[in-house]
Amino acid sequence: MIYAVIAAGGIGSRMGSELPKQYIKIGGKEIIRYTAEKFSAVKDIDKVIILCPEDWVSFTKELFSDEKITVIRGGKTRNETLMSAIDFIEATDGLDDDTALITHDAVRPFVTTEIIENNIDAVLKFGATGTAIPATDTIFEAYDGAVISSVPDRSRLYQAQTPQCFKALKLRELYESLSDEEKEILTDACKIYTIKGYDVHLVKGDVCNIKITYPHDLIVAEAILKS
Repeated sequence: MIYAVIAAGGIGSRMGSELPKQYIKIGGKEIIRYTAEKFSAVKDIDKVIILCPEDWVSFTKELFSDEKITVIRGGKTRNETLMSAIDFIEATDGLDDDTALITHDAVRPFVTTEIIENNIDAVLKFGATGTAIPATDTIFEAYDGAVISSVPDRSRLYQAQTPQCFKALKLRELYESLSDEEKEILTDACKIYTIKGYDVHLVKGDVCNIKITYPHDLIVAEAILKS
């Protein structure tokens, strides 16, 4: 089975809003609704699991009447949230080697059906995927945050997006094999694989697949909706 896992644990601190950013409305509808409904509409996805802060579970459930969508409490970190999703799937439906997760940020509402379907095809073939677009800006590396340490070759750099997809059992196996020190440096689930020396296949993203994080992103989001 294929499960969409929507990470909705943000609290909106960088947005400067008392309302978690995934519940802010654009075009008259909550951001999280655009996102979850996009995945629910994909026929190859069997279930959509939204993981949000415990205090927002009841509110989030009220946003959806689609039986394909389930809302549960997430973990303290993104990767703990993914493990919670896997535990929930195991308890409700069971796991096997073909169980796949397509994970996505709740605040990336403009993901396309093509990106989702390409990720599903790739995870079934390769076992792990990461959506990305080529870096268009030169990137500086500064070890001390004050002086440029190096200027990496831009042609080899990519800007990460989501979805990211994994076989559920392999993801949990690799995560549980990490040391505490390795878990502390995780930025996303793809790094679990790279730390352990496993390949993650790149899937082409889209410049409109933005993550709504700051107030100005809401202006961009409204413009994308209108276009």
